[in-house]
Amino acid sequence: MSEIMVAGVSPSDLPACPVETTLKLIGNKWEVLVLRDLMPGTKRFGELKQSIGGISQKVLTSKLREMEADGLVERRVYAQVPPRVEYSLTPLGRTLKPVLDAMEQWGTAYKKAVAAGR
Repeated sequence: MSEIMVAGVSPSDLPACPVETTLKLIGNKWEVLVLRDLMPGTKRFGELKQSIGGISQKVLTSKLREMEADGLVERRVYAQVPPRVEYSLTPLGRTLKPVLDAMEQWGTAYKKAVAAGR
């Protein structure tokens, strides 16, 4: 991956192990589901909350802020009434697509293996 600057993140803040670094950023189910739902394109907060399901407003707000600070998600506020806020993946966030694709393939294979074992 080419050098991508992430404001507010220092290399000393990150674990030495690359796998651990990835888990630090997307090791929570909510973060992965936010990535999944933003991969096709921009969404508003309410759309994200509805598509993820089971996530509280407080937790979603917290995860979006963390992911924005980590350089994975971009928050765009429009000056209108009522206020409109949209979220999308940054170019860095989009680089996680192969990771999500691999998770989807593995999950599909696992479900088939479980079904075959019954």
